[in-house]
Amino acid sequence: MTHKHRIETNRCKGCGLCVTVCPKNVLELSDQVNVKGYFPAYQARPEDCIYCTMCCIMCPDVAITITKESKKAAQPQDA
Repeated sequence: MTHKHRIETNRCKGCGLCVTVCPKNVLELSDQVNVKGYFPAYQARPEDCIYCTMCCIMCPDVAITITKESKKAAQPQDA
């Protein structure tokens, strides 16, 4: 089972709450603004993510999601 971490940058208002609760310091605030003029969070070190979902729980804008993906769904099937 693999995981997918996604941040909807245009929904993020750059409050930084997710950055402060990440136990592995995976997240940082971007130096580029989104369409609303905020500096959104991004995964600076995605390889360190342990998929604990603390960032998802803390995000007041529900801009972060972590989903489980099965390996079968990720691989193309033979016809």
